[in-house]
Formats: sequence, C-alpha cells, structure tokens
Amino acid sequence: MMWARILNIMIGIWLMAAPGILSYETAAAHNGHIVGPVIATFATIACWDATRNVRLWNYPLGGWLLLAPWILSYDYSLAIVSDMLCGVLVLVFASVQRKSTGKYGGGWRVLWK
Repeated sequence: MMWARILNIMIGIWLMAAPGILSYETAAAHNGHIVGPVIATFATIACWDATRNVRLWNYPLGGWLLLAPWILSYDYSLAIVSDMLCGVLVLVFASVQRKSTGKYGGGWRVLWK
C-alpha cells in the first residue's frame, strides 16, 4: 500500500526535524539526523512495484530506533518517546504489503528462454 510508504517517509522527515522542534541536542539528535533520511530513502524507493521489497530494509532501522535510547544513553525523555514511537511505526508500516501490478525480474534467465 502506498499510504504505508508515505507514512514512513513522513516518519523519516520527523526524525530529522524533531531535534529542532523538541529542542534536544544530544546523541538523540545525531541519531535522528542519520537514521531519518535513510528511512525516508528506503520508503521512497519502495514506492515502485519493481523495488517494493526495499521496504524490508527499514526493519533493522526500526529495531535500532527501539534500542537506541538505551545504547546511546538519551538524557531527554521526549527524545526517548519520539524514537520509540517512530521505531514501532516504522516496523508496522514496513510490514504492510501490497499486491504486485506486474511481474518483474527473472534476471539473466529470461534471456535464455
């Protein structure tokens, strides 16, 4: 579903903007500035049928957002809540599948048929 990809793009943008909006400048801010664009990029690439499985690459990033507050020792509670909520939502939206409208792939085998 396209809406799930769009929501993951918005979550990535939120992770980049959250340090400025919520006024925190710690490891949480750096984490958001690194992970946010990667989530948005993977979700954008997954918008097309031929590359829809790229959505699965957001699983490790969503898991990282759940673990990051403890690994990086966040000292700001809003940063913890933001990253945890975003991590859960990224995992949920990355799990949403859609039906393929066409058949793609086959690699080099297609040439020999």
